[in-house]
Amino acid sequence: MKKALITGSAGLIGSESTKFFIKKGYRVVGIDNNMRKYFFGDEASTEWNKNKLLRDYKKNYFHYDIDIRDNEKVRDIFKQHKFDIVIHTAAQPSHDWAAKEPLTDFTVNALGTLILLENYHLYAPEATFIFTSTNKVYGDRPNTLPIIELETRYELPKKHPYYKGIDESMSIDNSTHSIFGASKIAADVMVQEYGKYFGLHTGVFRGGCLTGPAHSSTQLHGFLAYLAKCIATGRPYTIFGYKGKQVRDNIHSFDLVNMFWHYHQKPRMGEVYNAGGGRHSNISMLEAIKKIERILHKKARYEYKESNRIGDHIWYISDVSKFKSHYLTWDFTYDIDMIIKEICAQGHFE
Repeated sequence: MKKALITGSAGLIGSESTKFFIKKGYRVVGIDNNMRKYFFGDEASTEWNKNKLLRDYKKNYFHYDIDIRDNEKVRDIFKQHKFDIVIHTAAQPSHDWAAKEPLTDFTVNALGTLILLENYHLYAPEATFIFTSTNKVYGDRPNTLPIIELETRYELPKKHPYYKGIDESMSIDNSTHSIFGASKIAADVMVQEYGKYFGLHTGVFRGGCLTGPAHSSTQLHGFLAYLAKCIATGRPYTIFGYKGKQVRDNIHSFDLVNMFWHYHQKPRMGEVYNAGGGRHSNISMLEAIKKIERILHKKARYEYKESNRIGDHIWYISDVSKFKSHYLTWDFTYDIDMIIKEICAQGHFE
């Protein structure tokens, strides 16, 4: 039976990957030490999701509670198992949090990725290696675009080349990335380098907002799921700057993992793809509040702070046409309305 190694296996994308690949006939080895609880507190703990995976897939899911920065323990796992694919989703995911502990952020995001890459190179070089990167590698460069203000959102003029979304040609240089963005760039480039230098099948997926009902959301991470949680439970939500008109594209965790699957069928060496909801699935904060209020029949309680987060995007929509041109049978299955309805119905709001 084929095997997949999935880091961050109890998180949003990790757990979706686990379920997806088990259904495809794989056995999954998961690594997750619940650092999300350390980053964001009890409400962001992934313990509930780990227990669900162990309960639902007891014959085909094997869990290791280790830190990806521990080279000896990671190496032992690679020696014990022969992997056909490695899906690396474990990360410190918040640009706000990263500024508090830059060393922790960098060692988790950059060093942890390097440790996985080197063990993959030594012990599973025939496998596919997939890395979940971020649109924050472009820093705040998207904010230099000629953005226009509309009633409920910011937008680009329809004739602008990036109107359909930002593609992989955007420079990552000379912009403010946040500490988090910088650590993810280091990992992003290293994954590319292992593919191109050593001739390995490594793929980088620069995510927009990744979302779904399995998100253990918190204020500093998980925009849509946390907004729905706040409205559902009556807690106040804070909008940071840009009048609440900032636009995010949102891709459902299933659609992203399905991209991984298509890539795995015909992997390339050190390839990079922007991976978000694109024009198919995007929304502003104000628009999201209205939609969730209508679904839950509850009024949002929110406050507005003038200062935006450092390196935050005013408008970001991904252009996924490069991936679609390489993998012709992949397409979205969820749009923004479907995503929001599912989160409201099935979200983890404890």
